[in-house]
Amino acid sequence: MSRDWGSLFDVDTDPEDLLEHFDTEWFRGQRYRHLSDERHGIERGTALVGDVVVRGYPSMPRALVLEPAIRETFDGPVAIEEKLNGYNVRVARIDGDLLAFTRSGFVCPYTTRKVEALLDAETFFDDHPEHMLCGELVGPENPYTDHDYSEIEEVGFYVFGIRHRESGTPMGVERRLDRCATYGLDSVGHYGTFTPTAAVDAARERIDDLNARGREGVVLKSTDGETALKYTTSAIHRADLEHAFELPFDYGRDFVFTRVMREAFQAVERGESPAAVDERARELGEAILQPAVETIRAVDAGEPVGETHTVRGDPKTISDLLSYFRDQGLELHVERDETDGEQRVVTFTKVAQSTRDKTRYYLGGGTIDE
Repeated sequence: MSRDWGSLFDVDTDPEDLLEHFDTEWFRGQRYRHLSDERHGIERGTALVGDVVVRGYPSMPRALVLEPAIRETFDGPVAIEEKLNGYNVRVARIDGDLLAFTRSGFVCPYTTRKVEALLDAETFFDDHPEHMLCGELVGPENPYTDHDYSEIEEVGFYVFGIRHRESGTPMGVERRLDRCATYGLDSVGHYGTFTPTAAVDAARERIDDLNARGREGVVLKSTDGETALKYTTSAIHRADLEHAFELPFDYGRDFVFTRVMREAFQAVERGESPAAVDERARELGEAILQPAVETIRAVDAGEPVGETHTVRGDPKTISDLLSYFRDQGLELHVERDETDGEQRVVTFTKVAQSTRDKTRYYLGGGTIDE
């Protein structure tokens, strides 16, 4: 073994035991390993490509009430940025190849081809070969999330962090913004830097604007990038619940409970009147009941239910992506498979098998123990 992995990750465990937790995959004929869940304090998504380490992106705590959370978390300037609703991607250049790692550390063929097309990052990596670009891939044509942004026609990649590839150490916010501007990299919206006291009102103002536009929320960061909090809008809580109740037997109760509680804390934090709470409750109820009714009717009619995505790319990349999903045990229902010039465009549904099968069972007279 060419590297002392235990020493590198600063964990007191046998290297072979450590590597047992890494899954093995292949990409373009090269073997790599990735960590699907946090182990021994090593971040989920950490990948090993030969002797090269790509650290996972750390989890970020969530604030339920802004003012006390900011006061307890930050003792210096706070940067406020937009939190986008897509999927987390880390881009690194390894042996001359640009690779895109998903949150779990999988090198996604579709995402890799997209970032190759979207990013002109060669100069950045020439000057910063040991770093990785951390960003959100968003837009209507991606295989993991279904949130649309009016300004994005297909997909876009927006940088929210630059980190040392091996140590995971973040670049400070101002330097990161400067690097993005210098190298022509799209960045998430940056709303300014504030004292902790001023950050409370600034964040609330941004949340109100983002909520009105159906967007996800904000991330608050220390200027060195080491500490961060996320806070999300009521609009995204409802959207999450609508999505969950489209597939009611595929999302756990914890998923639902956390989003309902976010709404409850937000209502108290804002000191909402009884009328405002009633309106929030009505919207929350609609987000829960209406999609569940639509799903039951769809299953009753024999229609596929699940998460529907559209992807566009060269035929091999699309085939590799669909094969990967099927290898993971997903059932795919292809609704459209067309050629647009040299690109293949596929719309498919990841069939929610649990929701489909349980709904069929109950529609057929099955009972539930409570």
